[in-house]
Amino acid sequence: MDPEPQQSLTVNQCIDQIAQKLEAANLHYGHGAIDAQSEALWLVSKQLGLSPTETLDHLEDSITNEQQQKAIAVADERISTRKPLAYILGEAWLMGVPFFCSEQSIVPRSWIAELIVDGSLEPWLPADGKALDLCTGNGSLAVLLALSCPDIHVSACDISMPALSVAARNVDRHGLSSQVELMDGDLWNALPEPNEDNLFDLIICNPPYVNANSMSTLPTEYHAEPVLALAGGDDGMDLIRRIIAHAPDYLSERGAILIEIGNEYENFKKAFPQIPVIWMEVSAGEEQVLLIQAEDLR
Repeated sequence: MDPEPQQSLTVNQCIDQIAQKLEAANLHYGHGAIDAQSEALWLVSKQLGLSPTETLDHLEDSITNEQQQKAIAVADERISTRKPLAYILGEAWLMGVPFFCSEQSIVPRSWIAELIVDGSLEPWLPADGKALDLCTGNGSLAVLLALSCPDIHVSACDISMPALSVAARNVDRHGLSSQVELMDGDLWNALPEPNEDNLFDLIICNPPYVNANSMSTLPTEYHAEPVLALAGGDDGMDLIRRIIAHAPDYLSERGAILIEIGNEYENFKKAFPQIPVIWMEVSAGEEQVLLIQAEDLR
């Protein structure tokens, strides 16, 4: 049983205390935090009503007994349930932007977010351009795209109505309902028939891509997420085959499609040896996210 937390703890001491507790439990990370220390920062910042980044400026402040107790209770729930912290807190942060989060959709995370925020995608996005977030899930990438490029129109679709309800909350939260349009349907079936007036300059997609063998060995944390948002078939390429097959119909002449494939580089190369691909560098390396220009798909 945990000792009664002490009133004299600083924020930093509380974070370290929580981090040690999480570390000892052998949890798995990757749902918005990379390790126990960063997850403890996130957990404690929520009790303070601050963002994790803001909390770094208050490490030497004292933390109240009540805030300590709440932080420890959340840590205990994280350990006992093995659920991602984002589901317990009902919130996740991606590139410094907060998103509502629930088990109706995957936890907001994607290497594509880095490319949106750092401007890498601007060559494919004219000022008045149109973008599509295919397999939008919680809507986080569509929101980031709209925030980063306020003059473009963003369409976002998903097969899961529960996920779209989460996306709608996130679109509303950031005041983007006039810029981001949500649609439901199975991949391209969610969209109107393509014609020259409704083609996209950029399509981004973080689809289900985990291969069957990897699905069977995922840590407990990932099993809290909808299987529909993760499983990509035997080689992880089931949905990606369907996406690439019809992408040319929906891309403008100089358009491009950006796809996250995670750790499925070898399976992608085996499935699509003939397609010229531009590999985009993200913090996880150069084999996680790829871009294909429309002219190389036709």
